[in-house]
Amino acid sequence: MLAGTGPGRAGEAHVTRDELVMAFALTRLDHPALDLEEIAALVVRRMGTDQMVQLAAQNLATRDELRSDAFAAAVEHVVRTVLLLRDGADD
Repeated sequence: MLAGTGPGRAGEAHVTRDELVMAFALTRLDHPALDLEEIAALVVRRMGTDQMVQLAAQNLATRDELRSDAFAAAVEHVVRTVLLLRDGADD
């Protein structure tokens, strides 16, 4: 669904920030009653495993951590991305 062609190894799926925000916005339109984390979870569930792992890895790198639940870390990355774009800072 969100396979992009950003930097990475050949054949590796890379989700761009624009693709992530677009998927979030479209999911939010479909589910306006859900909160941000629930929408982010839906976005991650709709991705393939490679994209979920990529988002989780980016989130863990941002937090300077080595281990975490991949799904939860991917959801957190989606929420962080949306809040960063909305608020202009990652708090």
